[in-house]
Amino acid sequence: MSPAKRAATPHAADRHDLIRVHGARENNLKDVSIDIPKRRLTVFTGVSGSGKSSLVFDTVAAESQRLINETYSSFVQGFMPSLSRPEVDVLDGLTTAIIVDQQRMGADPRSTVGTATDAHAMLRILFSRLGEPHIGPPSAFSFNTASAKGAGAISVGNKKAVKATFERLGGMCPRCEGRGSVSDIDLTQLYDASKSLNEGALTIPGYTMDGWYGRIYRGCGFFDPDKPISEYTKRELNDLLHKEPTKIKVEGINLTYEGLIPKIQKSMLSKDIDTLQPHVRAFVERATAFSVCPECDGTRLAEGPRSSRIKKISIADACRMEIRDLAEWVRTLKEPSVAPLLEALQQSLDSFVEIGLGYLSLDRPAGTLSGGEAQRVKMIRHLGSSLTDVTYVFDEPTTGLHPHDIGNMNNLLLRLRDKGNTVLVVEHKPQVIAIADHVVDLGPGAGTAGGTICFEGDVDGLRASGTVTGRHLDDRRALKEAPRDATGKLSIRGADTHNLQKVNVDIPLGVLTVVTGVAGSGKSSLVHGSIPLQEGAEGVVSVDQTPIRGSRRSNPATYTGLLEPIRKAFAKENGVKPALFSANSEGACPTCNGAGVVFSDLAMMAGVSSTCEDCEGRRFDSSVLEYTFGGRDISEVLAMPVAEAEAFFADGPARTPAAHKILTRLADVGLGYLTLGQPLTTLSGGERQRLKLATHLVGRGAAGGGAGTVYVIDEPTTGLHLADVEQLLGLLDRLVDSGRTVIVVEHHPAVMAHADWIIDLGPGAGHDGGRVVFEGTPGDLVAERSTLTGEHLARYVGA
Repeated sequence: MSPAKRAATPHAADRHDLIRVHGARENNLKDVSIDIPKRRLTVFTGVSGSGKSSLVFDTVAAESQRLINETYSSFVQGFMPSLSRPEVDVLDGLTTAIIVDQQRMGADPRSTVGTATDAHAMLRILFSRLGEPHIGPPSAFSFNTASAKGAGAISVGNKKAVKATFERLGGMCPRCEGRGSVSDIDLTQLYDASKSLNEGALTIPGYTMDGWYGRIYRGCGFFDPDKPISEYTKRELNDLLHKEPTKIKVEGINLTYEGLIPKIQKSMLSKDIDTLQPHVRAFVERATAFSVCPECDGTRLAEGPRSSRIKKISIADACRMEIRDLAEWVRTLKEPSVAPLLEALQQSLDSFVEIGLGYLSLDRPAGTLSGGEAQRVKMIRHLGSSLTDVTYVFDEPTTGLHPHDIGNMNNLLLRLRDKGNTVLVVEHKPQVIAIADHVVDLGPGAGTAGGTICFEGDVDGLRASGTVTGRHLDDRRALKEAPRDATGKLSIRGADTHNLQKVNVDIPLGVLTVVTGVAGSGKSSLVHGSIPLQEGAEGVVSVDQTPIRGSRRSNPATYTGLLEPIRKAFAKENGVKPALFSANSEGACPTCNGAGVVFSDLAMMAGVSSTCEDCEGRRFDSSVLEYTFGGRDISEVLAMPVAEAEAFFADGPARTPAAHKILTRLADVGLGYLTLGQPLTTLSGGERQRLKLATHLVGRGAAGGGAGTVYVIDEPTTGLHLADVEQLLGLLDRLVDSGRTVIVVEHHPAVMAHADWIIDLGPGAGHDGGRVVFEGTPGDLVAERSTLTGEHLARYVGA
């Protein structure tokens, strides 16, 4: 090879220090090529919808996970989600990618903060070694491990008997089966007692008399199917409701009969309610009421493991402590025989405290964590990992963090990098961008206006680059010179939800109030749990970031009601039925049933989903696409970004005021880049929240609500670029100026500075919080600097 040729060829060592992406076209990426340095912390910036997630998550991380999955056997791959190769020409230098995102951890009642990390497992080992009375193996302290069948009751006074018996037992409370709560079933929701089975007495979804369940109950022979249930004997009613599984023959077929209550317990009540079909979920919510298990007092554990103690503390007591208190208790334990275990447990608990989650307890159900809390809990799982040269991918890790806590988060990100890992962070906060070794700024706009690399280099270079992010990186908003005057007040007295300590506070009406405080200080408990007019009552609109219930077929057009005026406009223009213009109804492509993709089940191998060849992913039957409105067919309209559609339906031949009104609200909340047909399952928490807010604005008129409406909004800046915060503040101002009361739970200093009134909770988190430490104007908060929030806001405004 010639010297010139050799000089032009990257050295092998150089190639191994880079993740090379060439020709990336996933989603809105426009043939992006970039080299990402390994073992460095790279922050990806850009306005919402600029392509950050498409590059980091949908290209780099997705291809890494796909390649790892391919190393497993076909049988194992059959149990994994099917991943297609991203639209990219070259991806070199990939390492194992671990995604630490803000997806909630699911609502499985058995999953807790302790079980989601290694903390609970280590505690179980600790109590199995040091607990008195001594109760054998760690599984004896697990509420997810059932007792050995037929073990019977135990006298905890006999230590030898306890040890011998619990070596064969798990720690699950037999009453609640380790859930900590028991459900009471409203029998009136199961059947109409005035009717017989043959008259359709059963009112449980799927239990029609023509279906298998109905035929089993009618033909079991335990009661007369023509007899009203109200006339059943005690035995007959018990057989209907509680009978144990029993072999029977119905219509010549051998079957198993089981009472209604154990049947629905297994098929409906034991499942994550959010995974149920809407009509089944509605039935479960209607028919059941949950209460703390009276036998284990909500600890989930049987009596034996609750009796074993270390220094008068049981494992149930330990799991109920705030984690920072538990960390201090573990620090007092000095036992050489378990020294490595104590050290590992201590490090794990200290990580919770350092990351700003010391106010949680290990028994906190994982499904109750916010997206930001869930992400930080996942992060803790990786801090103690022995793996190196891993690519960690974070999605806005500072979500839900007070400015005081962002420094701690930054330290943890740097620790992961310093262990020899590649850390990729999608983030908007200037404090995180400031610690980056390398910055990649995408844009310049969102959606079709984005998808290109506008800058890559160091932070100083970003400042001087002239990009949208560079121009706004050092933005500072001045304090409001003349805060609005309140028109009244909402009085809260003696609030004690969660950690609130009998709080008395007045929330002013007719102004913008920002509720601040460190994570866990009691903000949400005050706003969502203590406002006199509860959410859902007349006059109160609560807009949070909880997942929107809906399938992959749901999209912004269907969720906001936008599709309805569009369908009607198409129908009127073409003289046909509106149902033709729904991919979930008559207009659906018959090949893919309106899904746009065809799924092939390959038995033991992973299934494959491919774009439908007949409709080419457009979801509609070809005959429907012959109808146009304003020169566009329905699939082309659903492919439009909100901003384009807003202009399309505003004037000219496609003028549709009802559609335009909804689109204007979507643009107002910063969602102009979303396409009308984008699946809701692909939206971030912040995008879901802004979609909900837009829907409420549409439903309550152009002014944004009825007289006296109170808007409660939870961290609306989540996922917003620095340049978009100004637009959000303008929207909040319009709401207030039209006579509404806006209460915002927020950490962003720009929102605090723009407030008319601030209520600051603290001074700390958990039991160190729950008190109002300041209430007044932002100017007074800055002048006093008496709280953590005051100190950070003063630095932000340069006071």
